[in-house]
Amino acid sequence: MFWNLRESSVTIGKSKADYAVFGNGKTPLVIIPGLSLRDVKGAGAGLALMYKLFAKDYRVYVIDKKADIAEGCTVSDLADDTAEAMIALGITDAYLLGVSLGGMIAQEIAIRYPMLVKKLVLGVTASRTNTVMTSVIEKWVFLAEKSDFASIVKDMMNVMYSKDYVKRYGWLFPVLAKIAKPKNEIRFIRLAKACLTCNIYDRLDNIKCPTLVIGGSDDKIVTGEASVEIAEKLGCEIHMYEALGHSAYEEATDFNKKVYDFLR
Repeated sequence: MFWNLRESSVTIGKSKADYAVFGNGKTPLVIIPGLSLRDVKGAGAGLALMYKLFAKDYRVYVIDKKADIAEGCTVSDLADDTAEAMIALGITDAYLLGVSLGGMIAQEIAIRYPMLVKKLVLGVTASRTNTVMTSVIEKWVFLAEKSDFASIVKDMMNVMYSKDYVKRYGWLFPVLAKIAKPKNEIRFIRLAKACLTCNIYDRLDNIKCPTLVIGGSDDKIVTGEASVEIAEKLGCEIHMYEALGHSAYEEATDFNKKVYDFLR
């Protein structure tokens, strides 16, 4: 059922990064998730179900950030880590899908490690910081430094998801707020701060591989405009979900199909 699923870790310097791998294909598809209170470790079955459309044709790797995140870590540092993990796993010339912070990392990899990337998909992400993104992330950092993750969960749910989604599932938010907490609070804070080091826009012209941008016009975290400006700078294909925001990659039932069709 879970398409050859395996969970493991790969050594990066003196640390390790967890990853889940599944699928029966030979072509590598690397997925870089965004900032989250959840880790990839232990989530392999859910990830395999979420991305089951790719399981027949691809060998899918979902690569987490490494366990030990240094103070002052940047998006560029995270890109180096992910590239090192890919190389250690023998992955080159891969299809690369990055979501949110993962999309920032994916842009850096495509620029600085072009031999690793055959095609690139950037979901609900940005190439540089903006006032909306700074305000949201700084709020999360402030709350995390007080260990108030219940408030972070509530805020994430309200700014990430559409009004319809909140209307349907908002009753679950208090429950999630009580149980959701990262295993490593310092790691979460440092990764959140890393989001605010994103500074790629002026180097986007160095991305030479075919690229698809997917965004949500109602994105209250990085903004829909952030997706549009990436696509305009690259002159690449773009799809914007008008009624969705930052969680378009979860809420849009055809998100994976759009990625699949582009990669094919």
